[in-house]
Amino acid sequence: MSPQDASLSDTYTGDLSESPAPQRRTLDSATIVKLSVGPMDNNVYVITSRATGDQLIIDAANDADRILELVRELPGTPRLIVTTHRHFDHWQALEKVAGELGVTTAAGRHDAEELPVTPDRLVDDGDTITVGDLSFEAIHLVGHTPGSIALALTDGDVVHLFTGDCLFPGGVGKTWEPGDFETLLGDVTTKIFERYDDSTVVYPGHGKDTSLGAERPSLAEWRERGW
Repeated sequence: MSPQDASLSDTYTGDLSESPAPQRRTLDSATIVKLSVGPMDNNVYVITSRATGDQLIIDAANDADRILELVRELPGTPRLIVTTHRHFDHWQALEKVAGELGVTTAAGRHDAEELPVTPDRLVDDGDTITVGDLSFEAIHLVGHTPGSIALALTDGDVVHLFTGDCLFPGGVGKTWEPGDFETLLGDVTTKIFERYDDSTVVYPGHGKDTSLGAERPSLAEWRERGW
């Protein structure tokens, strides 16, 4: 990594607030590397199959050179970049990273027109995204944007859920128009909390990781407060 970054850490906490060092988590089927980039501390995730070395990048958000340097340092071969949603802070490095790596891109169907790179694949609710031997289920969540996509990777008995800006520690993502909060909370409730168990790990688009078990007791509070 570049001088301003510490080396890649294999001590995974999901909290990058104290150090710019990317962190790597090792699962049975994959490794997950988390990197924070840009002035809004966007999270970039690189998921690598341990069996095949094929890689998925989630959100080429900013600092293209840092992302490229990380990917080139990691063992494996990048195959696909998925953009979770259309907000500019999640795709500022997309054109450069996709171009230099020569990989295909994907995004939710209803957000695709806002991206600087026309996606090679449009993703819908329930689609399966396959990278090497890894299968990610796409979950369409409406409210933060019309086309936000979360991705669920099942590793053994645990689901690893990449939620973009739809679910964070302490609440759902920001909404702007009347009715959007209710729509987003409804989708998050029915498509995530009612489907996956408490052990599910949540990897958001900014900030620390969490779990569904940590957040589930607050659902009623979120609904009551309205954000």
